[in-house]
Amino acid sequence: MTHVVCAPCWDCKYTDCVVVCPVECFWQDEMMLYIDPVDCIDCEACVPECPVQAIYAEANVPSEWQEYIQRNAERSAALKAANEGHITQKQDPKEGPECKKKG
Repeated sequence: MTHVVCAPCWDCKYTDCVVVCPVECFWQDEMMLYIDPVDCIDCEACVPECPVQAIYAEANVPSEWQEYIQRNAERSAALKAANEGHITQKQDPKEGPECKKKG
């Protein structure tokens, strides 16, 4: 199983989660973060670090966000193939107009 970054990360990119990832499986584009399902070891370290509660175990992804399972796989693979967007360190947050931060 893997973990999946879902809709709450769209246009609301916080990178606290990437710092705790022991296998550096996070990728990013201009809109959100993605977890590479090939590299994810299902450790759950990233889940409590996400301030917008966007990361779920694949088996627990809410029904309305199921497409994010495939989106994470496809986007992380494309970014990896292009050798761009790998992220391992915290960056300044991106809070665009679609950001709906909790709390």
